[in-house]
Amino acid sequence: MAPLVQCSKDQLLQRQKELQALYNSYKSRELRLDMSRGKPGADQLDISTDLLNAVNEATGFVTEDGVDTRNYGGLDGITEARRLFGEIMGMPAELVIVGGNSSLNMMFDYICTACVKGICGNAPWLTQGAVKFLCPAPGYDRHFAITQYFGIEMITVPMTENGPDMDRVEALVQDPAVKGMWCVPMYSNPQGVTYSDDTVRRLAALNPAAPDFRIMWDNAYCVHHLYEQEDVLLNLYREAAKLGHEDMVIQFASTSKISFPGAGVAALAASAHNLTDIRSRMTVQTIGFDKINMLRHTRIFPDMAAVKEQMKKHAAVMRPKFDIVLNTLNTELAGKGIARWHNPRGGYFVSVDLMPGTAKETIRLLKEAGVTMTPAGATYPYGVDPEDSNLRIAPSYPPLNELQVAIDLFCICAELAAVEKLLAQ
Repeated sequence: MAPLVQCSKDQLLQRQKELQALYNSYKSRELRLDMSRGKPGADQLDISTDLLNAVNEATGFVTEDGVDTRNYGGLDGITEARRLFGEIMGMPAELVIVGGNSSLNMMFDYICTACVKGICGNAPWLTQGAVKFLCPAPGYDRHFAITQYFGIEMITVPMTENGPDMDRVEALVQDPAVKGMWCVPMYSNPQGVTYSDDTVRRLAALNPAAPDFRIMWDNAYCVHHLYEQEDVLLNLYREAAKLGHEDMVIQFASTSKISFPGAGVAALAASAHNLTDIRSRMTVQTIGFDKINMLRHTRIFPDMAAVKEQMKKHAAVMRPKFDIVLNTLNTELAGKGIARWHNPRGGYFVSVDLMPGTAKETIRLLKEAGVTMTPAGATYPYGVDPEDSNLRIAPSYPPLNELQVAIDLFCICAELAAVEKLLAQ
């Protein structure tokens, strides 16, 4: 089919009639399908069942250096877990702190501390007047929610095929009110973009006006490859350390989508200066995190090789789901001039940019037909997409047959919204 903008009014009216009939047929089925978040499906959760038996009376509760994980202590986490996350994040184990089950919780704590206590001897952010944060978008809605919760002004930085628009970033950090930046650098949420080497080097070389500027490097998908041809991400910390900028980088990762999302292990990695500051808060906040869960994970995943084998199992489940989404988008929407998308090689999402002004209507149509998706605008600060075009598809949770139905309906709704917009012009 020719691009819709080239169609005559009569052609558009005919297409509207066809699409409406298709839509009504789906709506009559009273569907209840969920693609709202990147939740692993039951088939992925089953991959990690061995974790539940990895620590028990028979296997013992003691770590390699004699720590009884049932007891108090160990603020930084057990040695095995620090070493494992060091491998995952490309950091020395001594620069890793292993926490509870949520890296998002660790990010929240860090921003909260910066706001009310200050970091590394600097005044609390909220006492310094205006506070701003750079938010590459489309981006992760939960990152934006943290900064909005603390009343931090969010500045949208456009994402490109190589990562954030670095010309914009370099200009904005000259404002001392800009205190940080969110980054999902590998298989980004939602676009699946991996930052280029040049982008990483330019981030490492930033000279922000604020001495307490921090890059929140949420490398959530660093091992979540879908295909043999994997993306490769340059190590930001090493690049920053070459320039004496290592304090600028705070890294986060977790096993949330490696093992169990609700019962994984999270970690952060940073310079020795930053870790000393972070520990000063943690010693008041907690006596220690769940060491039994750390031990459980490191017995199943003793090293990076074991993690890679686990991720091959996840990829075998996820690849067919991504194939369904991408093949259907290509079959149903390609060439119509109403949608474009990135073909990610990893991560959990497919980001689709629809005809401007149609994302909210597409979501409304989907909801009325029984398909739940992430709200339009969620991938932008304050939930406001200036183009009303970006939508995030999360294919992981539904079974294959339900996913096919959902993405078929997505394409119908997207085209119907575009046709109706063109007819209204």
